[in-house]
Amino acid sequence: MASIDHITAGDDSSSGDATNRSTTDFPYLHGFSSTEQARLVKQAHIAESTIFRNIDFAGARRLLEVGSGVGAQTEILLRRFPDLHATCVDLSNAQLSAAHDNLGRMPWLEGRYSLQQADATDLPFEPRSFDAAFLCWVLEHVPSPARVLSEIRRVLSPGATVYVTEVMNASFLLDPYSPNVWRYWMAFNDFQIDSGGDPFVGAKLGNLLLAGGFRDVATEVKTFHFDNREPGRRKTMIAFWEELMLSAADQLLAAGKVDAATVEGVRKEMHQVQSDPDAVFFYSFVQARATVY
Repeated sequence: MASIDHITAGDDSSSGDATNRSTTDFPYLHGFSSTEQARLVKQAHIAESTIFRNIDFAGARRLLEVGSGVGAQTEILLRRFPDLHATCVDLSNAQLSAAHDNLGRMPWLEGRYSLQQADATDLPFEPRSFDAAFLCWVLEHVPSPARVLSEIRRVLSPGATVYVTEVMNASFLLDPYSPNVWRYWMAFNDFQIDSGGDPFVGAKLGNLLLAGGFRDVATEVKTFHFDNREPGRRKTMIAFWEELMLSAADQLLAAGKVDAATVEGVRKEMHQVQSDPDAVFFYSFVQARATVY
């Protein structure tokens, strides 16, 4: 079973940059509860077929996973690409501890991964340490995505491939119209921006990767679009989306971004839409692929 190496990033208590905050202060929108950690595992499985449809790490051996969280994507990566060894870094001790437990329950993965606490803007690795990198739902939470990508490029060898999958929250549509859901969703995005994140960073991946010195940059818009053609998957996704949204409710309430009536309204509207025979769920995100030369 892998151990967790605690590698502490440089501390600058005078800085307001979230990359220099302690892990307990890191403004992760959804929190670090056991419920949230279980949600992340569920999210990875629900989205697996869409996220990994065109990901190809054939030929790679030394993968860097940045923002590995609870290890939900790590398990998928190692299962799909049996020649990979994954070095997983995250800023949060709580997430790394959950990853240690989650991956430790899969003895067939033993020896194929390591877990390290590290700041993605100051990685504790030598240049050319890895021949592949993977990020999923990470840059939306960091105040300096360009710095993260630049640091990842530093530790990748020539010819290495990186895949980055990120949100584009302006794409969300739910029908029938649900006013509390929309009010909450706008507050959700505002709070993420106020916390130093970017809920629209997916659309910016091309520019960010080019500016970071990556080559052969390609982006693909991927979409969850569920209607009467797949009623079962539609119901599953709407129920999951309610969990995703409400995982931030405590923080939004504490920040005064929403009130209790709006949160309760979200619950009622999501349940109503979930049961509507003509409901539509639509959400797009962006996946980028790039190469290091």
